Amino acid sequence: MAIDCKFVPYLSCRPSKEIVFPFRATEKVTKFKLSPGRFPFLISSSSSLWLRPTVISAAAYKKDVEESEDTFRLTYLEGNSWLWEVGGIKILVDPILVGNLDFGIPWLYDAAKKVVKNFQVLIVSITHFSPVIYYYIFIFLMYVQIDDLPLIHCLLITQSLDDHCHLNTLKPLSRKFPNLTVIATPNAKTLLDPLFTNVIYLEPGQDSEIEVSNGFQVKIEATAGPVLGPPWKRPENGYIVTSPKGALTLYYEPHCVYNKTFLEKDKADIVITPVIKQLLPNFTLVSGQEDAVQLAKCLSAKFVVPMKNGDLDSKGLLASIVKSEGTIESFKQLLSKELPDAKVLEPIPGEPLDISIAVHGQ
Repeated sequence: MAIDCKFVPYLSCRPSKEIVFPFRATEKVTKFKLSPGRFPFLISSSSSLWLRPTVISAAAYKKDVEESEDTFRLTYLEGNSWLWEVGGIKILVDPILVGNLDFGIPWLYDAAKKVVKNFQVLIVSITHFSPVIYYYIFIFLMYVQIDDLPLIHCLLITQSLDDHCHLNTLKPLSRKFPNLTVIATPNAKTLLDPLFTNVIYLEPGQDSEIEVSNGFQVKIEATAGPVLGPPWKRPENGYIVTSPKGALTLYYEPHCVYNKTFLEKDKADIVITPVIKQLLPNFTLVSGQEDAVQLAKCLSAKFVVPMKNGDLDSKGLLASIVKSEGTIESFKQLLSKELPDAKVLEPIPGEPLDISIAVHGQ
């Protein structure tokens, strides 16, 4: 059995319905080993070449998976947003693709992505137009961004607040994919029911399977996340996603808040979690550091993919008092003491990161 990890340029032209972002690609690949003779994986080094659109057919991808491996392709879209592909199934996670994150009160908090904002960059060059023309061009470009999404098979929502359940994104998304399967926390029911007709609400411990026409099934199980509000309120969700052959599992919860007792029975090869704490005076918004280490240890993680959900261009009263604690480097040092064989794989926003496991003989 071998586990591979590699950055793979995987974008396509419009006819194939794959997402297109004008980001830099990677070209040089270096091989490392987790331990002598076991679990070789690949990580790519940086490159200055622009990514050239490439088409990979669904049939070829299915053939590769059937023959040798289960693969998670993870594309970080900044904040809490991700696009995952596993077994040919594309899962859009907590998307914020239209406008900024402001919770409806921009004077208090208003945040924009730093990298995945290609359409906003285009707007900068047309500010000499009148305000009315500027407004309509802005609206058009925001919908172009939704239209450039690939065919999505599942929308995954972890929490009911705007930084996870972003209505400015979900409204046009529901028009583009009216029959989209949605898996979400029951706390988001009042927000999602008016938009989508095929919503599966999972309580912690419940699971559902997503199947597409190629016959692959991906299992998604809800886990207990943070309680946002009084202590008697239902917790928000984390998720454990299992690949089609059951050989590779991924755990995701965007605040690094978890019930250790609940997770003791579970294992995850890949853990996606914040590792840098986001703190208000006397209150932790997002955990990380030691808590992220204990999470990885609890799940016996082989790979930790750190997310920087606080690394946004933010302004407003709340933004001025939020403080960060820790770094990815300090997390790596802590992790090396508790889980020395685990590898930290830093995602580059907009660039796919592949993690694969060989399943020879199945």
